[in-house]
Amino acid sequence: MASDARPPAEQIVLYEKDPATKIATITFNRPERLNAPTAEARLRYADLLRAATVDDDVKVVVIRGVGDNLGSGADLPDFMASSDEERLAELRLEGADVTYPPKESFRHGATMGQWYANVAAGNRALQELKKISIVEAKGYCYGWHFYQCADADLVISSDDALFGHPSFRYFGWGPRMWTWVLTMGLRPFQEMVFTGRPFTAEEMRACHFVNKVVPRHQLEAEVSKYALACARNRPVDSIFQQKMFFEVVKQFQGEYLGSLLSAAFESMGGAARPDADDFMLGDAIDAGLADAVNENDAKFPPEFRLSKKNRKEQP
Repeated sequence: MASDARPPAEQIVLYEKDPATKIATITFNRPERLNAPTAEARLRYADLLRAATVDDDVKVVVIRGVGDNLGSGADLPDFMASSDEERLAELRLEGADVTYPPKESFRHGATMGQWYANVAAGNRALQELKKISIVEAKGYCYGWHFYQCADADLVISSDDALFGHPSFRYFGWGPRMWTWVLTMGLRPFQEMVFTGRPFTAEEMRACHFVNKVVPRHQLEAEVSKYALACARNRPVDSIFQQKMFFEVVKQFQGEYLGSLLSAAFESMGGAARPDADDFMLGDAIDAGLADAVNENDAKFPPEFRLSKKNRKEQP
């Protein structure tokens, strides 16, 4: 799947562990693209978390990003430009004697939508991690990176972080919507969806999505403090048992059901028609997603805008 324009997954998602402390670190390392993972990188991320669940040398997994941001979401242009062969590879069917559903079929999009509800796809992979996960949130925490914040056990955030999903501006859906309702609360999340505005770190702490907010220069040290406390608290077996309990709670609340429902609604997104000059997914893809979303920002008040630069501008 990789090409010259797409770095190898091993370069985008870094992994290291310290058996002495039993703390592993996953680092998103593509700052020039705001840490956007390719399809290969998401698969690597899922595999690393599955391995960490088994690994007796790991009790805590810290998830962070290189540069100023955790990340602004998956590499959607990479996905939209994917060939049928690349989609099969993302489905872990590379080289198989399988014909991908044609474009005119419902299954063309729905196949991927349903796949993204599977932990092996790398969108909700944290759900099956049986170790403690801590996300170091900073700058943009959008899209796919917002998924990771919702699915983590703990979120420690810098005071400049912004949380949300650009998809609410051009499409209207995100695969982890059910989980966002449960973690943020119905009213705050409805505000995010209906206005499309990002929430600040303090707003996310107020609705109990974020555990702690600190100044940016204190973030790394604060995350390290939490990780060491979690690693020293109980044996790995106890952590595994605790995570099994919390998984039962989340499934009782319908976490996986919510993923399937979101995938079903996303699969029908092409049926939505604009009322007039509404900004739609096709417009964003035709104009270039990042530039189109950024240009659309001007329609909103500064404090509602997704871009950090645009938020500083006065009307």
